[in-house]
Amino acid sequence: MYDVIIIGAGPIGLACGIEAKKAGLEYVIIDKGCLVNSIYNYPLNMSFFSTSERLEIGGVPFISHANKPNRFEALEYYRRVALSWDLKLKLYEEVNSSVKEGDLFTIKTSKGTYQSRAIILATGFYDIPYMMNVPGEDLPKVKHYYDEPHPYFGQKIVVVGAANSAVDVALETYRKGAEVTMVIREDGIRDTVKYWVKPDIENRIKEESISSYFHSEIKAIREHEVDIETPEGVVTLENDFVLAMTGYKPNFSLMDSLGIAFQDDPMHTPVFNDQTQETNVENLYLAGVVCGGLKTNKWFIENSRVHADVIIADLSAKLK
Repeated sequence: MYDVIIIGAGPIGLACGIEAKKAGLEYVIIDKGCLVNSIYNYPLNMSFFSTSERLEIGGVPFISHANKPNRFEALEYYRRVALSWDLKLKLYEEVNSSVKEGDLFTIKTSKGTYQSRAIILATGFYDIPYMMNVPGEDLPKVKHYYDEPHPYFGQKIVVVGAANSAVDVALETYRKGAEVTMVIREDGIRDTVKYWVKPDIENRIKEESISSYFHSEIKAIREHEVDIETPEGVVTLENDFVLAMTGYKPNFSLMDSLGIAFQDDPMHTPVFNDQTQETNVENLYLAGVVCGGLKTNKWFIENSRVHADVIIADLSAKLK
């Protein structure tokens, strides 16, 4: 029996665990992957947009060598946070179902059953990619996560997307010896792409160092080819890999199973009290990027760290 179960061991889930421990609540943090699983799945050479102090939680200093920390430094930092606070973690344990009866939640996972008086959902959005839903998407050559450029040296690759991830992948693989083609549904690179990177990718496209198809989509993928639907018709290209940087979405099926309601808007925004983070289900709270629904660029570590303080303050007052 716990006072609160925190689903998600990312930075915001860890922050919630720290606040719960400080408040003297019985808690546990459950995650279907490793510690800060989303950050682990970032590209190996990724650097954060923010400086390290804006990523700090639990009063543990985050010191980085450069102005903006990288993935390796973040993984080391959050491991240190978990050890410093001796957080109660259940990793590689997926939540399969949840039922609320009276004042108690019963959660069944891949490894056991837990009961609690409250739940904090801090699952982020990075674990479920948007699928293209085209023939051949299940081939091993198709990747929805990118790690590093070396495997693509000398290969013909298609990068799908026009946002930051797609642009970073296209530029990095091109500069490490890949033959890169971008397939983009829109009429250009998105305006939200980092301002210091956008001119770079646009110039590479303009000089045709990187090929591009705008207003276009992948139609089919085969072992050595891809079909691209373009305004001029279907184009077939020789191809070794497809890197589908199509974005990610929250675990809506888990939210549905918990009884969370959604606003009637295109972003599928969950219903919650923005003063307490409590959803329409009593004692069920949302923390972090999951609060934005499909608008996954609204909440970050930097601006949602405060959710932990708000939630635990509200929950502590109720449980006294």
